Amino acid sequence: MKRSSLASAAVLGLCVGGGLALAGVYLGLSLRESRKPLRVVSVRGLAEREVEADLAVWPITFAEMSNDLVALNASLTEKRRIITEFLTASGFTAADISYSTPSIGDQHAREYGEGRSRPEFRYLGKATVTLRSGNVQQVKKAMERSGSLVGRGIVVLAEDWNSRTQYFFRGLNAVKPSMIEEATRNARTAAEKFAADSGSRLGKIKSASQGLFEITDLDQSTPERKQVRVVTSVEFFLVDE
Repeated sequence: MKRSSLASAAVLGLCVGGGLALAGVYLGLSLRESRKPLRVVSVRGLAEREVEADLAVWPITFAEMSNDLVALNASLTEKRRIITEFLTASGFTAADISYSTPSIGDQHAREYGEGRSRPEFRYLGKATVTLRSGNVQQVKKAMERSGSLVGRGIVVLAEDWNSRTQYFFRGLNAVKPSMIEEATRNARTAAEKFAADSGSRLGKIKSASQGLFEITDLDQSTPERKQVRVVTSVEFFLVDE
């Protein structure tokens, strides 16, 4: 009985010792593998779309001069009415049209140096009628016909940076998913080429980030056409063949 117990204890000791030795081997291999540097490749994928603007904002600014404030205000009001009539006849509604508060300056209040005379008219008034519409082509047609306002005594002031016609694209959410998918696909294609050149194959994605969407004019001549652009950054694991 005593010999049997000793034999059992010896076998158990051998099993425990063998298990510990085997665990040590596996632990050593795991530590060696964990110390190997991770092989990754970082790439970027680009997606671009050409789209049409779906909102136009056209500020129509005009000026009037007079030596009488009451007469000046009456003239600004009348010309605003004429412009509104022109826009209505062009197919737009009252909801598309808004008005700014007239700006009136006293030109005689300025200081004039020697040899410079005061302007003939004391008061200079400016006002803006703004058209805002989702029918971009209809706005462009109205702009082409705006020369007819001259025949009614209205000279539209040349556009500056603050009063230029602007075009916007509001349908970004509709194109976002497909553009992100395209950019990611392009990134994967670049990564696969890199992996093939290095004798590896592409593994799982380690990390990914999406850049900001950019909307710019396609060119200066056609600001109503926009270019939407996004870049995604993706990091892939590389696996040895």
